Amino acid sequence: MTRAEVVPLTDRVRHRLVDTGAGLDTALDDALRAESTGIVDDAVFARLRRDVAAELRGAGPLEPLLELAGVTDVLVNAPDSVWLDRGAGMERSSVGFVDEAAVRALAQRLAAGAGRRLDDASPYVDAVLADGTRLHAVLPPLVPATTLSLRVLARRPLGVDDLVAGGALPIEIATLLRALVSARLAFVVTGGTGTGKTTLLGALLGEVSARDRLLVIEDAAELVIRHPHVVRLVTRAANVEGAGAVGLRELVRQALRMRPDRLVVGEFRGAEMVELLVALNTGHEGSAATLHANSAADVPARFSALGALAGLPAAAVTSLVASAIDVVVHLHRGRDGRRVVAEIGLLDRGGDELSVSSVWSHVDGRGAAWLRAERLVSR
Repeated sequence: MTRAEVVPLTDRVRHRLVDTGAGLDTALDDALRAESTGIVDDAVFARLRRDVAAELRGAGPLEPLLELAGVTDVLVNAPDSVWLDRGAGMERSSVGFVDEAAVRALAQRLAAGAGRRLDDASPYVDAVLADGTRLHAVLPPLVPATTLSLRVLARRPLGVDDLVAGGALPIEIATLLRALVSARLAFVVTGGTGTGKTTLLGALLGEVSARDRLLVIEDAAELVIRHPHVVRLVTRAANVEGAGAVGLRELVRQALRMRPDRLVVGEFRGAEMVELLVALNTGHEGSAATLHANSAADVPARFSALGALAGLPAAAVTSLVASAIDVVVHLHRGRDGRRVVAEIGLLDRGGDELSVSSVWSHVDGRGAAWLRAERLVSR
């Protein structure tokens, strides 16, 4: 049965389920058999059931793409332009939609399932689906055609050994990173979009002692951590009346009252940076965050820019960062799509200026600060 036939069948099944009031799992088979007369082959029926279920509660034609091993992103630019990323850069998919209305309907259904509104009055949405998948959608006329972006949550936590086996970093650097976690040095994982910052941060947090309580603060629950004591705080968007929003800044304040051993912020992106840096200056050693930056050397400038958003003068930002953050771990994604640890540096202060001293780079190997880093992790 073609997709053009599945869609109207799905609508009939949906109406039947609504009329009966039965749950999807218990009534789907009966509704399908009643609406798809003439199908006797079990394999055909099973495939039809899967397709209809995907239309009812999954991601429709995108569901098979989301289930592919290694997929991190599924992107829809137009009904006939669907792309995915599974670690080697963007690939065009053969999957498509019947028309623009089908893409819009899927985007609206997914948004509604996440408790969000997507229509002409609210033409974009950023939400998290029940399985943790991050949804972003934009409707025309802001874009030529409904645009849908799905960021797939990692299905299992990756450890440092997994990243070594995948070529993301050499064993020598894995040993150094484990030592910095054990020594309770505060660090930021930096890089561009899609470089694997969240994956590496989750892997390093898996190295934290089981005696430590981790308070993880995120815009969306993306970090996958193999650790027995993780407490998550996730931001909340405003409702349709524009009320009820809870941002990262407030969550950092709340986390400080929850007896954290280590504070983790999914991403430094604004004024919440001030609360976290103050917290790191009051005894919460070994904390961590991610930060968008093009290189390790750009990190001081990025901190200054974020501090300015919070209304802090450059000198105050320098003081807070220099006493709170020890190490920068920078990631890079090559033209072949491979994500690697590109640089490791120590944050230094010189007067009112911050700089990064090279510990190691994948191009030049050990840097001038290597011995100093070894002393820090062995103290």
